[in-house]
Amino acid sequence: MMELFLSEHKKLWRKMSVRISVLLCFVYIVIFGSILSFQWFGFGSSDDVTSSFGNNFDGYGMIRDRQEYSLEFGGELTDESLQELVRDYQGIKAADIDGEWEKTDCHVINGWLGTLYPELLETDRYETMMDYVNPKNLTGFYERRQSALEDFLENNGQTGAEKDYLLRINAEVKKPFRYEWTEGWSNLLGSMIADMGTVMALFLAIALSSIFAGEWHDNTSSLVLTTRNGWKKIALAKICTGLSFTTEFFVIIMMGSIVSQIFFLGTAGWDMPIQTIKLIAIAPVNMLQAEIYEYAFVFLGAIGFAGVIMFISAKTRSNVLALLFSLAVVYGSMMIAEYLPYGAQKALDLIPLVGSGADIFRTNTFCIFGTYVWSPYLLLIVPVLIGVLCLPFAVRGWARRLRA
Repeated sequence: MMELFLSEHKKLWRKMSVRISVLLCFVYIVIFGSILSFQWFGFGSSDDVTSSFGNNFDGYGMIRDRQEYSLEFGGELTDESLQELVRDYQGIKAADIDGEWEKTDCHVINGWLGTLYPELLETDRYETMMDYVNPKNLTGFYERRQSALEDFLENNGQTGAEKDYLLRINAEVKKPFRYEWTEGWSNLLGSMIADMGTVMALFLAIALSSIFAGEWHDNTSSLVLTTRNGWKKIALAKICTGLSFTTEFFVIIMMGSIVSQIFFLGTAGWDMPIQTIKLIAIAPVNMLQAEIYEYAFVFLGAIGFAGVIMFISAKTRSNVLALLFSLAVVYGSMMIAEYLPYGAQKALDLIPLVGSGADIFRTNTFCIFGTYVWSPYLLLIVPVLIGVLCLPFAVRGWARRLRA
């Protein structure tokens, strides 16, 4: 069996379409989405007229400057440290020192002010709140956060038992928050890793859609029944190959992203709560724990999606149809989601790689037999279960076609 698996594994990796898919995905996610984002168009200093993205190619140095600047404010987020952050920013703007304001966490802090102090917003001004708000008015940070969370749940229709359930989760969040430079983690967890599964789905579909259907395309299906191994052993070898390839593919992308992250961000800020990114997040986890969750979401979703692809490949005789149906599972679901009721939209998120690991920042729930379950739990479990359940049907479906 091992010899048969190694043969199928080598056969898959020898395909030019597979190698190109892995390379393109690596370039898109690691080179563009991580390395160049950190070094250039995400965190490079601004006002370079020669750059199509408007930033200089100096992200590494700018990130270090921002991290060092944030350490001046005590490490804990209190009313006093928030006031000092805003006061210092206003002093930098008043001094009009080129580029100095870029060291601040102004984008993140403006989000805090808009969420917690809406009464201080002056709609007739074209400046950000940090530019004009009086720091002395920024008091009651944690009380206002609690009130903002409860108001959000009420406005979102999450009342009664559901609200109580979510507030119990939120009660585990430790206060005061630890604070360091947050914007780097915000980009990492809010888009870089959160969007990884959506990109990987395209290239997984290309690589695996022919794993069974390719036997018909290559006119080799009739030979399977005459081999000494037989169709069942070959089918199992193909299943193992698909799962192994998916794991290897994920590890290549993940390791490239982690190396890039450590080089640019280091480990600074790993123990900050995710509430510094989104104040009304209820998860009692820090940045590192959230990152582990998001990578686990992508990996388990990819395994689940691989199972779905192989089921579709086993049920069709055309590589093209297998590819199109596989892509439709993810991208078709995303396209139609906005036209469906909210409950149906949440149900679609349980399809492998359709949802998002960023749900750990949200308050979505599912009601199962009268019991509320926070969505991040199900988003880890259900997609991989769907894929696993598809595997025996893939073997049987391929067997029926061979016998027909």
